[in-house]
Amino acid sequence: MRKKVLIITYYWPPAGGSGVQRWVKFSKYLRDYGWEPVIFTAEDGDYPVLDPQLQQELPQSIGVIREPIREPYTLYKKWMGKSKNDKLEGNFLSQGKKLSFRDKIAVWIRGNFFIPDAKMLWIRPSVRRIIEYLKNNPVEAIISTGPPHTCHLIAYGVHRRYHLPWIVDYRDPWTQIDYFDDLQLTSWAKNQHKKLEKRVLDACSAIVTVGKTMAEDLNTITQNRKVVITNGYDETDRNTHPEATDKEFSIVYIGTMNDSRNPESLWKAIQQLKEEHHPVLKKLKVKIVGNPEAVVYNRVQQAGIEAWIDFVGYVSHREAIEYQNKAGILLLVINRTSNNASIITGKIFEYLAASRPVLCIGPTEGDAADILHTSGHDSIFDYDDVYGIKTYITACYQQYISGQNLSGSETTSIEQYSRKNLTKKMAELLDELTS
Repeated sequence: MRKKVLIITYYWPPAGGSGVQRWVKFSKYLRDYGWEPVIFTAEDGDYPVLDPQLQQELPQSIGVIREPIREPYTLYKKWMGKSKNDKLEGNFLSQGKKLSFRDKIAVWIRGNFFIPDAKMLWIRPSVRRIIEYLKNNPVEAIISTGPPHTCHLIAYGVHRRYHLPWIVDYRDPWTQIDYFDDLQLTSWAKNQHKKLEKRVLDACSAIVTVGKTMAEDLNTITQNRKVVITNGYDETDRNTHPEATDKEFSIVYIGTMNDSRNPESLWKAIQQLKEEHHPVLKKLKVKIVGNPEAVVYNRVQQAGIEAWIDFVGYVSHREAIEYQNKAGILLLVINRTSNNASIITGKIFEYLAASRPVLCIGPTEGDAADILHTSGHDSIFDYDDVYGIKTYITACYQQYISGQNLSGSETTSIEQYSRKNLTKKMAELLDELTS
């Protein structure tokens, strides 16, 4: 008989985007290792994007508890003159543009009144609902995943009552995230964030992070146990026909592209190729699959390279996999922020599974660079290396026109990142904590 684990997460289908992928995939495979997931999530959450197809990846009988949530975004939309049906990005106050007076007020209110985040009104009713549920439906362990870090505070409230083994899953940092200092926090609010984070991290049974640098950074906050379980790729999404690529010479980017991920050096490289009348431009097409911010559109227009950039827009996860499996080259951009060495975007592992070349723009040393190097990818360029990027693109183009197959990942080196193997690692941690 399987043991039960309660998973507290805000992001769950029909939500789309990267935030939902991690625990959909864990939940898909946990049963194979003796664990039955029970999901606690929001009812009618204000999700930036929707992808109902993700529900099809889950066992039909999986238990899902949905608790209504009150979110302040309706008031924010009215304040900013937006329609109530407008979708907001998760970090909607940082859009790569100069903040207006109204934006600045919204940032200040968000940082100082909504602690730890805008979901805070969900904490008390969720704790009550879970405690009531557990009276007749016992579980062996709890997992909370954030952001939003409200999920950890819900788990903390339940843990105080039941003292169950509890794993805190950090998909992104809390007070150590790169934009924390941009929230215009008062000294009191900053201390509240830090106090709540330490309370959570000291009380849980183990902390899981998606990368080793993030785990090491947490040593300054807590000495509690830390385990690294990265994101990964699903074997069912693997590219089994890497030779079936786009007819054009395509460079494909999957995901959100904001100000810190705007690949300035790539735009400059294409601009120089245009000035040189390079033949690569007869075949080149850069496909941006996702929702880029206005700053990206503006920069492409300023460079005069719109003819070679295709803004595809948001698509379902299944469609995104098809785009990346057909790509000539996959573009990976690591956020240009102070903590960039610790950033491992979720898409990096799906890129590896696509068996396509990866052009990475970011720190040449760091967690993402280590993963790429060990998987047979060495095309990692610093943010300002326009020459290196241009040289790489033209070299790949020469292989493309000569009919050579562009190299991808080494299969044996990426198996450790399969979702099934990563779920086994999570299940082993659960077994240990509940033994």
